[in-house]
Amino acid sequence: MRKSTFCSLIPILLIFLLLVLGLAIFWVGVPALAEGSFGSAAHNLTPMQRWTYSLQVLVNENKLTMPKSLVASQTIFTIPSGASVTSVAMALEQNGYISSWEAFRYYVIYKGMDTQIKAGDFKLSPSMTAVEISQSIQSAYSADVPFYIYPGWRAEEIAAALPSSGIEVTPDEFMELVKNPGNLDLPGNLHGLLSLEGYLFPGEYVINRKISAQNLVMTFVQRFEESVSADIQVQLQENGLSFRQSIVLASIIQRETFDDSERALMASVFYNRLADGMKLETDPTVQYALGYNDSWGGWWKTPLAVGDLSVQSPFNTYIIPALPDHPISNPDLPSILAVAKPESSFYYYFRANCDGSGSHVFSSTFEEHLSKACE
Repeated sequence: MRKSTFCSLIPILLIFLLLVLGLAIFWVGVPALAEGSFGSAAHNLTPMQRWTYSLQVLVNENKLTMPKSLVASQTIFTIPSGASVTSVAMALEQNGYISSWEAFRYYVIYKGMDTQIKAGDFKLSPSMTAVEISQSIQSAYSADVPFYIYPGWRAEEIAAALPSSGIEVTPDEFMELVKNPGNLDLPGNLHGLLSLEGYLFPGEYVINRKISAQNLVMTFVQRFEESVSADIQVQLQENGLSFRQSIVLASIIQRETFDDSERALMASVFYNRLADGMKLETDPTVQYALGYNDSWGGWWKTPLAVGDLSVQSPFNTYIIPALPDHPISNPDLPSILAVAKPESSFYYYFRANCDGSGSHVFSSTFEEHLSKACE
């Protein structure tokens, strides 16, 4: 009887094994086929993203490799500064250059061309394939190119954006100066910095492609010096922190919230905790300490695991009883002003609002803080 039962299970086991084998082949085969047709995928894609976009470009292969028309006439297509890959793709379809904006977008993300869309005027034709058009709008040359530093980026994220920007400074050259700025002619208040993290001011720039690494870094630092005026620097030091400590705190607040209206109240929480000798216990410092990892596909791990809070690092404010030695991101002016002009409060805690808005709720006691946890 047992032998009969076992025999009856063999076909089911074989089917299961075939399914597993088929899925494995499908998982490995799709990216391999896409690479064979379209070249390597962008290195910054997670394994799941690589597989997903590989499948999409294969499904849309005809739309990417066949021209919309055989009419070879060229017209000017303009990409404004700061345009997203989606807006560019939709405009290309609306103007008759490509047959599918979705297919174009999949391909551009697959190739990693979406990280820095170039602004400018481009001569395009509907007789060009979507692949050719994507290459064409990446290769236009002008002496100056736009470059944008997002508030809250760490230096490595700025460096990673350089290769696709047209600026001829390598990420390694850039990071070497950020981490070792001793030979740069820094403003007096920045003399002696061990790192320029925190002083690479966010915002839009127009940079000469052939700028030196030294001049590129100094361009960002000089924008910081121009934006954070002498008056603001004085105000920063009227709250019990040094100028440099204030920028460290601003860099933490920058990563804690997207809402400028609550930054000054958040600053009051940190000032209150510092005044009472409490650890700051702020998640962005843990994220900074953890750094980049392919498993979470970026520099800022979200969400953090409980075990992450005990990572041994001079930046982990769940362990160290003070501010880190240098900033964890590059803050914008609202975050710096929040540290210069904090609100007055009795709050010692805050957490994300349960409504999913991205705002925060504040508490004076730990018990109150716990009571506001999301169910």
